[in-house]
Amino acid sequence: MAISTEVMTVVWWSRETRARGVVAPRREDVAALAEDNAAGASHCAAGRPAEAVRHFEDALAGCIGTLGPDHPATLTVAGNLGATCVSAGQWRRGLELMIANLSDRVRVLGEDDPRTLTAADALATAYRLVDDVDEALSLSGRVTAERRRVLGPTHPDTLVSRMGMALARAAAGDVESALTLLGAALHDAERALGAQHEHTIALRANAAGCLASLGRTAEAVAAFQRATDDAAALLGHEHPETVALREDMADAYRSSRSSVAEPLSA
Repeated sequence: MAISTEVMTVVWWSRETRARGVVAPRREDVAALAEDNAAGASHCAAGRPAEAVRHFEDALAGCIGTLGPDHPATLTVAGNLGATCVSAGQWRRGLELMIANLSDRVRVLGEDDPRTLTAADALATAYRLVDDVDEALSLSGRVTAERRRVLGPTHPDTLVSRMGMALARAAAGDVESALTLLGAALHDAERALGAQHEHTIALRANAAGCLASLGRTAEAVAAFQRATDDAAALLGHEHPETVALREDMADAYRSSRSSVAEPLSA
């Protein structure tokens, strides 16, 4: 599961700022910042995080100068830059940026604001990706509990956190527990969102991966097949996500065939 980027929504002007004599940024300047953020997100989606970093750096510098360091749009871009640095292999810088961004969001927006929880969830994923499993487990557990409380168990954001918590359990070596958590989240996602939804597909694919890790290859192949079919229906047969799922299914199938064909020892 990659660290997702956020949409930059700029709502900056109010009667209060006009009354204080604050000069509004030019509309074209704000639009250019949003375009830089969108370009970075597009590069991330296409698997080009190094290119995305440059766009987010430009957008962040512009947001700080135009909107100020505590503006919600600035916080969004700062979070995107940190997450993308991690994806690009700049782990230390990325984690430092994401930790600072989460602290800023708590200070400016509050601990239970959805935007703060988005940053916390992204940081939990980053910890898992850099093998800091203890931090990933702790933070993903807190985010999941808070999103359950604020948004409910079947909200898409909560389902993402539940998946992240399960993957942190798997990274810690407790694959059985991870599979149980994924199965419960998958059940809820199917009921709330339907089978052909990106979150449902991701949950099913990760459950298939756990099944494969546990040696339950026939079940893994069947789950990968279902996820692949649903991804093809949602995204198309040649979409990178569909292709990746198809390859995972082939790997699980080959593992199943090799285990059946392995001769018995004398």
